[in-house]
Amino acid sequence: APWHLMMSLTPSRGCLLDLPWEDILVPHILCHLPLRQLLSLQRVSKSFQSLIQLYLANMRCFDSSQIGPAIPRAAFVNLLKDNEVLQQLALQNCSEWLTDRELLPVIGQNHHLHQIQLKGCAQLSRHALVAISLSCPNLRRLSLAHCEWVDSLSLRSLADHCKALEAVDLTACRQLKDEAICYLVQKCSRLKSLSLAVNANVGDVAVEEIARCCPELEHLDLTGCLRVKNDSIRVLAEYCPKLRSLKVKHCHNVAESSLSILRSRGVELDVEPPLQRALVLLQDVVGFAPFINLQI
Repeated sequence: APWHLMMSLTPSRGCLLDLPWEDILVPHILCHLPLRQLLSLQRVSKSFQSLIQLYLANMRCFDSSQIGPAIPRAAFVNLLKDNEVLQQLALQNCSEWLTDRELLPVIGQNHHLHQIQLKGCAQLSRHALVAISLSCPNLRRLSLAHCEWVDSLSLRSLADHCKALEAVDLTACRQLKDEAICYLVQKCSRLKSLSLAVNANVGDVAVEEIARCCPELEHLDLTGCLRVKNDSIRVLAEYCPKLRSLKVKHCHNVAESSLSILRSRGVELDVEPPLQRALVLLQDVVGFAPFINLQI
């Protein structure tokens, strides 16, 4: 509808481009159009091309998925070359070509970024994370899922410079061990959400340090962390009163004896209780237990 409205305006009624660009068109009209349509609008005339370039330079949020299943490298570079006010950057559809060469200039000129999504961007290097840590002091949310190039040194740089972090996704960052995670949570005590899933190097030492350093923690994903055991889960229950969800599927050394403490507090768990425990819960709710021979 906004597209047809823009195209239906005739000179006799007043041209759309006569409206103030920075005060009206960019913040109140163009922001409601999908990015893909805005890029098409550039082809209407030179004036529209200038308008869209102004919009791109003032864009606060860039999500590559809005353009399509894959965004060309040259298009990405051209779209963000003049932007210095980005607050959110999501590049999950650029993994086939995105390297430090394309990303670092964008990071270097945008110091207001508070949310960055780099899930699956496997061709970047540790220099990308160092650049983020040095350029984005206000960073709140960062996804580095399946970025195996993340190492302990680059994570230390992040922890040293981005202490306001609230959510970090380190799923399948397999170079990271307990020591690196401990350093992160010691420096970033405001963390509310943390994923360490699919990392066999993470164990009780890291989980216990998370518990002691992050009292605001609400969500923790330990899926597939095979070295995590019951003791650290009990520490987590003791030190994290605001915990709302915990994922421990495929953590074979975590048993109901530790999870029951969290379950009784209403924490959402991705592991079902044993049958006997389920029957007790059912009896508490409905006042009776169904007749089941548990010896069968």
